[in-house]
Parts: sequence; C-alpha cells; structure tokens
Amino acid sequence: MQASLNTLHRWIFGNVTFSAREEYEAFRYKFLLVLMLTGAGFTALFVVGEYSKLNRIQDAHFVAMHLFTAGALLLWWLLRGHPGRFLMLAWMYESICLLEYTSSLWFVPTDELRLMWFYVNVPGVFMLLGPRAGWGIVLLSAAILLGSNAYMPVPYSHNAMATGLVALVYLGVFFHAFCARSMSYFTRMRDYNQQLEALASHDTLTGVLNARAYYQECERQVALARRMRQPYAVLFVDLDHFKRVNDEHGHAAGDLVLKAVTQCMNASIRRTDVLGRTGGEEFSLFLPSTRRAGAVQLAEALRKAVEGCMPDIGTQRLKVTASIGVAVCDHTLLDMHAIQQQTDTAMYVAKSLGRNRVSVFEDLQGISAVR
Repeated sequence: MQASLNTLHRWIFGNVTFSAREEYEAFRYKFLLVLMLTGAGFTALFVVGEYSKLNRIQDAHFVAMHLFTAGALLLWWLLRGHPGRFLMLAWMYESICLLEYTSSLWFVPTDELRLMWFYVNVPGVFMLLGPRAGWGIVLLSAAILLGSNAYMPVPYSHNAMATGLVALVYLGVFFHAFCARSMSYFTRMRDYNQQLEALASHDTLTGVLNARAYYQECERQVALARRMRQPYAVLFVDLDHFKRVNDEHGHAAGDLVLKAVTQCMNASIRRTDVLGRTGGEEFSLFLPSTRRAGAVQLAEALRKAVEGCMPDIGTQRLKVTASIGVAVCDHTLLDMHAIQQQTDTAMYVAKSLGRNRVSVFEDLQGISAVR
C-alpha cells in the first residue's frame, strides 16, 4: 500500500525534494499541481457529459473546455519536477482559468450558478500567489461579471449582481485575513525552528558547529566529494597549554581565549570550509575541493592567525598558539573516520615536535613536519 502511495506521489509531483526551510514553497508547488490535475479532471467530466448527451454544452464553450483541459494538463507536465517554474506557470494557469470561467459566463446561460467559478477561484489565488495577486483577481473578476452582464443572453438582475459583487469582495477580505494570519503563524514557527536548530547544532560559546553537527556535515561533504570525485582535506587544531590558561587565569579567561581564537579562524577560512568545535580546546575543519598544498597553506595561515590574535585577559595580552594536524584524501576510498584519525596522529606529532606547528599525515611517507 505504501509503495503504491509513493508511486502515485512521484507520478503527480515528480522527483522533487524540499528542505525543511522550504515547507511553504513545497506546499504551494504541490497544491498547484493538484489544482491543475483537479481542474483538468472535472472539466473533462463536463466534456464527457456533452459526448454522452447528459449535459449539453454550446459549441463555443465545448471548444473552450477542450482547450482548458489540454492547457491544464500541459502546465501540470511543465511544472512537474520543476518548482523553479512555479510563479510563471501559476499565472498562466490562472489566466486560462479566467478565460474558461468567462466562456462559461457568456455561452452557458442555462446554468444560473456558473458565476460561482469566479468565487471558487479566489481562495486558491490568495494561497498560491499572495494578497496582492488575490485582490487583483477579485477586482478583475468583479469587472468581468459587471461588464459582461449586459451582453449575456439572460442577464442577472441588478439585485443578484449587487449581491454577487459584495460577496466577492467579502470573500477577498476573508481570505486576505486568513492568509495573512496563516503566513504570520508560519513565519514565526519557521523562525522558532531555525533558532532551535541553531541552538542544537552550534556551540553556545564560540558559535561554530558542535561536534555532532560538524561530523554530520562532514559525512555529507565526503559523500559529495566521492560523487564528484573531488579531493578534500581535514585539519585538527588543538590549542597549546590551554589547561594552563584556565589554571592561571580562570575559566572565564579560557572562554575569552576560545572566542578570540574562533574569530581569528573564521576570518582566515573560506566560506565553503566547515569549522566545528569537537572538544574543549579542539577544533576541526573540513576543506572541500582541497589538495595537500592548499590544505598546508591554510593550516599555516590558521597557525599564524591564532598566534597573532593575542586576546586581552584583564590588563595583559595573552599569547596563544596551536598545533595543527593535516590529512588529505585525493581518492574515494578514505572515509571521514579514517581521515580524522590521520589528523589526530599528525596533530600529536606536531605537539611532540615542540607545538605551534603544522604536521601533515601522508600515506606513503608517514608524517613530515612542515615547520
């Protein structure tokens, strides 16, 4: 049963995925596709009614219904799998809807309730295209009803037309309020969720990714690198003698050092690099599309930036240094766990060689200190 539902879902909406932050865009995209299929389906039923002589339709409107059905199906096919086309195709669908409703108004005088299609149309426009578009369609629909009435074979009475126009405006007011309130609620919930997500994924002290979120992002980056056959590098940054900072100056001073070091590192890395705090004074960086030379160059820049940040602790400026391990993956076989172990090994070698230096792990040559 679930497999059948999944197949139906893919058939209607295509193979499209939306992020958690695109919930509203996903709703509009799917809602419009369903409307297109529903509109085409119900119009096709009227066409079948004419062919079976159960519901006679004038020739002009019969042609319009054929064109609407074909147009709705074509627009559905063009939108399916391409959410980036939403706005253009939504307006195109709205245009053929108005033409279909106007054709019914002129050519189906025996159906007293045919003007109801204009009213049914209004809520969808407010929900899909927003209040401005909604009010534009309300005014346009009112103009069509009012301007067409004198030319209809059987015009509506003045009282009926007045009631219809007032009801149309009332419908606009109702859905304007409803959509505005719904969007306000949706926006607040989205913002709250983003704040909660940020709190859950970022280190509260430094603002960079915490260990869990960092390694999750690294796994995603590794999978992407494998698919694109791109190299990547990982750096392991450990502050030297950080325990001494806490012991001699207090934990508040240690927090200031961590914040200052994080700011220095953030200023030195690229926008595509991923920085995370993986331990008390330990940081890790994932460098996508980076080979050995680029990784070593960035590691040296980070080492110098940390050494030069000199955070103010009370009345003195405290010198901080870091030992950095570097590992590079130029093939597709190394996973994140393995390369992280290599950076750990390289970092400990940098510590053993005197600290405040960069060491690189190499598969064939072992470990070579570059400073």
